[in-house]
Amino acid sequence: MPDDNRNTTKKRKKTEGSPISGPLEIAPSVDDGKKAKREQASQQKIIVLLDRARLETAKTRKGAFELLNCDDHHDLCKKNKKNPADYRPDICHQELLALMDSPLNKAGRLKVYIRTENNVLIEFNPAIRVPRTFKRFSGLMVQLLHKMKIKASTGDVLLKVVKNPFSQYLPAGVRGYGLSVGGTLYSPAAVARTLVPDVSSNGSSIPSDVCFVIGAMASGSISRGDHEFIEKMIGISEYPLSGAAAINRLLGSIETQWDIV
Repeated sequence: MPDDNRNTTKKRKKTEGSPISGPLEIAPSVDDGKKAKREQASQQKIIVLLDRARLETAKTRKGAFELLNCDDHHDLCKKNKKNPADYRPDICHQELLALMDSPLNKAGRLKVYIRTENNVLIEFNPAIRVPRTFKRFSGLMVQLLHKMKIKASTGDVLLKVVKNPFSQYLPAGVRGYGLSVGGTLYSPAAVARTLVPDVSSNGSSIPSDVCFVIGAMASGSISRGDHEFIEKMIGISEYPLSGAAAINRLLGSIETQWDIV
């Protein structure tokens, strides 16, 4: 028995001391073509407008202002002759988490705006950390809509209300697309491939930035008539998707196309 134990111990030590290979260690090197594509992508950004978000405050019986939502303010909405089902700020919260947590944003290739149903335009600093819980997100939105600006302890502006129209913040030559289940159907990979033109055919030309308009409302859809810069309405699934799911599919394909890991 003692001999068997010693042999087992030796085998375990040998296994523990052996090198461990992981996905990052065996990843292929980046060839010149991919380097050129990445250099192009580094000059190109994705702009996302979350449109028609229901971000509206109301004064409660306690005298405090709160972000209206269908769960906590059903009676208040009814009293003011509003449809409680329309008040879903949680949709905007979920979409923001998907956007700001994405590798595309962390790589500095994403710019995010929100336009509310009341035509309030909000600009987000890419460095902001969106609150994880809806309660804290609601408090942040109430503070923003009343103070018009939120600053970090360092003095940096994290988010602010800016002047309309949204189109004035778009760079020259931007291509605009609206996401809708009724739009022309493309796979997310096909959409991403159109964002990075072939390097050999374009030479050193800088690709245009691309703006996607995504709905942040409980019902209804985006249309080309909502924004003059929208060239085409597209869909990225044959099934209805939540806004957050559509964002994850779209950004994931763009990150793959741009070699953002």
